[in-house]
Amino acid sequence: MQASTYMNIEPPVLPKSPHSTQERLLDAAARVFARDGLQRATTREIASEAGVNEVTLFRHFHHKENLLAAVFRRAATDYAQALGEGDSSTQDIHRDLLRCARRYHELLEANEALIRMLIGEASRYPEHARKVIHEAIQPLRMKLIGYLEAGKAAGAVREALDVGPAVDVFTGMLLAAMLRRTSQCAPAEYSRHDYLNTAVDVFVRGIQTEAR
Repeated sequence: MQASTYMNIEPPVLPKSPHSTQERLLDAAARVFARDGLQRATTREIASEAGVNEVTLFRHFHHKENLLAAVFRRAATDYAQALGEGDSSTQDIHRDLLRCARRYHELLEANEALIRMLIGEASRYPEHARKVIHEAIQPLRMKLIGYLEAGKAAGAVREALDVGPAVDVFTGMLLAAMLRRTSQCAPAEYSRHDYLNTAVDVFVRGIQTEAR
């Protein structure tokens, strides 16, 4: 199966110096949000955890919801950069999406506590928080949509495929894998490797053109 080069949309960029004030705030926010939840987490606690004062936090991020969005933007940027490492031009949909699935699963596992917090508190988010979280993850979603659209143009993906729901199905399978495995609900008879390979195989068979 042939498609164009894997995901060329540029990700959002945040400074990556491990000693920068912004990075310390993001690290601290990820820990505090995961530990206390969005509602209970305070900017004062996050600033204290980062070793700065609250005024510094507000100067960088203005309010708590922006800080949460920045945490997710950084994770999405790390994921996009990881996808760009190595041979990203295989032009093979199964191989590309299997690589994507493995990287995405690593990202989910690395941010498990934060993701579980988001799922548990989703119904209590104010509208602004919902908006900034959506905006944080949208560039990553658009990369996958762009890749499938390129597959359509190359004749590798079914023309009638609605790529938005397809991307959500794909990432949903990977989220389910992480949640089940870390909850010790995954059957013992197969490994994470088996699950990811099967998920990608089922997905690709569903989106590919009949001729392939």
